[in-house]
Amino acid sequence: MFARFLKDESGATAIEYGLIAALIAVAIIGGVSALGTETRGTFDDVSGALADRPDPT
Repeated sequence: MFARFLKDESGATAIEYGLIAALIAVAIIGGVSALGTETRGTFDDVSGALADRPDPT
């Protein structure tokens, strides 16, 4: 019974999938946060350019 328990790798597989999912989540969070900062800068530039335009009326 103890030998069968040692050969059972289903728990190890679940842990490996959990680690892979955590790594993917960290990569997504890092990418979104970098992209979000860049996007905010672009919108700030566009907003500033629109605010500096003369009023057409």
